[in-house]
Amino acid sequence: MQASGNHTPNRGDEGGTVYTQDFNPVSDSLGLTAIFAVLPILTLFVLLGGLKLKAQWAALIALAVAMAVAMIVYGMPVDQTGLSALEGAAFGIFPIMWIVVAALWLYNMTVETGHFAVLRRSFGRISEDQRIQAVIIAFCFGALLEALAGFGTPVAITSVMMIALGFKPVKAASIALVANTAPVAFGAIAIPITTLSEITGLDKGDLGAMVGRQTPFLALIVPLILIAMVDGRRGIRQTWPVAVVGGLTFALGQFACSNYISVELTDIVASLLSTASIVTLLRVWTPGEPLLAEDTAPTGRFSRPAAAGASVSDPAMEREITRRDDTKKDPPLEVVRAYAPYLILIAVLSIAQIAAVKDALAESPWTTTFQWPGLDVQTPDGEALSSLTYNVNWLPAAGTLVLISGLITMVALGVSPRRALRVFGATVDQLKWAILTVASVLALAYVMNQSGQTITLGLWAAGAGAFFAFLSPMIGWLGVAVTGSDTSSNALFGGLQVAAAKDAGMSQNLLAAANSSGGVLGKMISPQNLAIGAAAVGMAGQEGDLFRKVVGWSIVLMLAMCALVYLQSTAVLDWMVVK
Repeated sequence: MQASGNHTPNRGDEGGTVYTQDFNPVSDSLGLTAIFAVLPILTLFVLLGGLKLKAQWAALIALAVAMAVAMIVYGMPVDQTGLSALEGAAFGIFPIMWIVVAALWLYNMTVETGHFAVLRRSFGRISEDQRIQAVIIAFCFGALLEALAGFGTPVAITSVMMIALGFKPVKAASIALVANTAPVAFGAIAIPITTLSEITGLDKGDLGAMVGRQTPFLALIVPLILIAMVDGRRGIRQTWPVAVVGGLTFALGQFACSNYISVELTDIVASLLSTASIVTLLRVWTPGEPLLAEDTAPTGRFSRPAAAGASVSDPAMEREITRRDDTKKDPPLEVVRAYAPYLILIAVLSIAQIAAVKDALAESPWTTTFQWPGLDVQTPDGEALSSLTYNVNWLPAAGTLVLISGLITMVALGVSPRRALRVFGATVDQLKWAILTVASVLALAYVMNQSGQTITLGLWAAGAGAFFAFLSPMIGWLGVAVTGSDTSSNALFGGLQVAAAKDAGMSQNLLAAANSSGGVLGKMISPQNLAIGAAAVGMAGQEGDLFRKVVGWSIVLMLAMCALVYLQSTAVLDWMVVK
């Protein structure tokens, strides 16, 4: 191997080492360099998908490979490589996992007090028809859970709710997995979009708007699929109005909110509008032959969902989900309190999106930015990378807003500070491995991006020319299928998509968004989500059965997204692309 390019460490103004990127250091060959650049990704895929190593260890090993490639092949100085990884890990913790911890804490408080059981019963009383329940719980309420927490929470919770209403375990888990698609790109207060923006340097609003012109098409299809999974063609024939109304309302809400209101609020608004539209429809129309559940109420191992990011049920955190008699009629005040946490969250997030408030929170001391100490990386043109700047928006960060909502929820639900603190500690413990995994994946992404490995792969992939637009969502799909996270996939491949778009002369917003939109369809077949779904319904060890039930839908929907993105890259639908 013969390296070329500028690998001689330079000294910056403050005496630190400066690294200048070189995208084809191996014998000036892009193809040969790409062989080395892809090694970290291959390592992650093989360890996760092939050897089934735990995600946190696979990510750490892949990070080590990326750092070795950066230093040995690309000539990135040791200190710059280490600092790049450190910045990525910091971004993984704040703001990404800060959002997840705060959101799951809020949810866990509702579980701890028993109010989540009230909420579950409230949903069950909307309709006794299982086909309608599948759409309302798995699609609508699952989207709300995805908006608030993500990372496996919707699959775990909605599958158990459906079992409580009489669904068979394997069907409940399969439906929950397929339903967890359309809202994923805007999940956890839009953290996949935030991450994609940070990695690519593209505007978050533009990326959110572009995704909002792709994933709504999934919302039009998925409710029909859910009904078909419950009751086949007869179900579609008898209850299609619910799927059409709920899916169309969700799609319009997702498009409108992501393009004109707030990326962070997108799934919250869409899920609530979809639920409201179905409830309104059921006041004037009901199926002629409702599909009623058999008496299969869960007991024992079927009574608790697995926690987000876990592969087994957590009795300590979830022991009260079914502690109340499901036939009990809850007082109206208790129902209002059960909905209160979500209404409070919507109010807090909405206030933060008011222009005057948003502008004020973007100023010091609520928000501060600084260049990561000691990190000095330049493009071949001598320009500093935008990713060197670290943004600490500690007050307007979505995680902090969720925390504020949680504090208000404490009062609404009558949770004492001591009890809330105990739940918070248990939540952090519940997510400890997820925190390590996300921090490692983001460190990996930063090392690959700042060393130049990601751009090497992007330039090489751009050799496919215009056809790359068709392949673009497939890359995101593969990333999520392996990592289980649209956020992680965007971190890994967002830079690649932008590099390929630049070289092929296509829209950077289009292909970056396609990575996220295609990625959402890989969630249902990712080993992590399959494990969560299987454990939630008492089928641990039977992940293969779930995989076979959902893989066909995953592939068909992914190919449909590939076709949509390709058409958006041509004169046929280029009017849909955010300029």
